[in-house]
Amino acid sequence: MNWQQLISNKRLGQEHRHPERHDDRTEFKRDYDRLIFSAPFRRLQNKTQVFPLPGSVFVHNRLTHSLEVASVGMSLGSDVAQQLTERHPELAGTPLQEIGQIVATACLAHDMGNPPFGHSGEKAIQTFFTEGPGADLQRLVGHEFWDDITHFEGNANAFRLLTHQFEGRRQGGFVMTYSTLASIVKYPYSSSAASKKGKFGFFYSERELYQRIADEMGIFCISKPGEPLRYVRHPLVYLVEAADDICYEIMDLEDAHKLKLVSFDEVAGLMLNFFDETARNHILQRIDDEGLTDDNEKVVYLRACVIGKLENECVRTFVDNEEAILAGTFSGSLIDHIAEPQALAYRRCAELSRERIYRSKVVLDVELSGYRIMETLMLQMVGAIMHPERYYSQQLIGRVSSQYAVHSADLETRLMAVVDYISGMTDVYALDVYQKINGISLPIV
Repeated sequence: MNWQQLISNKRLGQEHRHPERHDDRTEFKRDYDRLIFSAPFRRLQNKTQVFPLPGSVFVHNRLTHSLEVASVGMSLGSDVAQQLTERHPELAGTPLQEIGQIVATACLAHDMGNPPFGHSGEKAIQTFFTEGPGADLQRLVGHEFWDDITHFEGNANAFRLLTHQFEGRRQGGFVMTYSTLASIVKYPYSSSAASKKGKFGFFYSERELYQRIADEMGIFCISKPGEPLRYVRHPLVYLVEAADDICYEIMDLEDAHKLKLVSFDEVAGLMLNFFDETARNHILQRIDDEGLTDDNEKVVYLRACVIGKLENECVRTFVDNEEAILAGTFSGSLIDHIAEPQALAYRRCAELSRERIYRSKVVLDVELSGYRIMETLMLQMVGAIMHPERYYSQQLIGRVSSQYAVHSADLETRLMAVVDYISGMTDVYALDVYQKINGISLPIV
């Protein structure tokens, strides 16, 4: 792969159209603005990141997380562009200089396909078809579609959200640039080639769109004829992934400290492990010099230092491995390849998160509740589109926006419309619908 081909401002759905210009924004800045002002992005403010949506203590939701990831992504992309230009002077003045903006935009979009309640929402959709009443539908749909819905995945759903052509719209999705779209596909293969963890990058219905983008940009297809579709990653995916890895691991520690799930001494010790003794002493001295006495303020300062250190390490790793990344032979994430002591410090943070945060009672309670809410919504809505002649089905279907093809004559289209509808809900809206269709609450006029 080569950078000149990988950075493309061609827009999906407008390939042969000359865009009108009313300002000096680049096409990649336009992508960013389209996402920021979109309803699906705005809805992320009411989707759980890890902890329950805020009570007296404000913690991260999907929106604040995505904004922070985009900030780190901008830094990663800009620093990589600068170093690659120094290494390859012929790239000066080319679209390579825009990769900070491209990565930041992809970071904004990376969680837009996540259903309500995060991982438990994904599992509820999957298991409705593998363990629940939906299992009987397997004989009525194609095997590719069955692979998609039984492996339902937020990453693939984000690509669908950005590219899918809803009813009544002439152009698909957000009409984003090829580079932005390719940069969000973390697992560039179909559900039939899903990893052991069930991860994949695009549904069967969007496979041709990804093929078009990949072929245009010179992204290698590594599957043989007759095998499930599989590609190497677009290089900028590694930077989007690194920004996400950095933010969720470090920011979850900050939130856990605010919620008193871990002590200040534990968090401070984990964060100081990212630095050698000299740097550690310098940081502690700066904390004293700044007069920081509140533990939360100290954690914020330490978090900023750690993010800066990890950002520098990921930039170095990307640039050092540029050749392998462009050849499609680089394996793992950038975080997997950072040097010690940062690598060991990151692993220790991940271990504590698994043991004390992600398995904490408050997180498990949200997952259990979220799973049941999503399970019920799937049961009721799929039942409605399977038996639309029933009175109750008609009432349920009447709640669904006209953009979702719940009236289609094709069963797969109707089923996917239900998945689109439910996965696009916020946590609060999903709970509200759940309560209303179960007669737990009545609307207040």
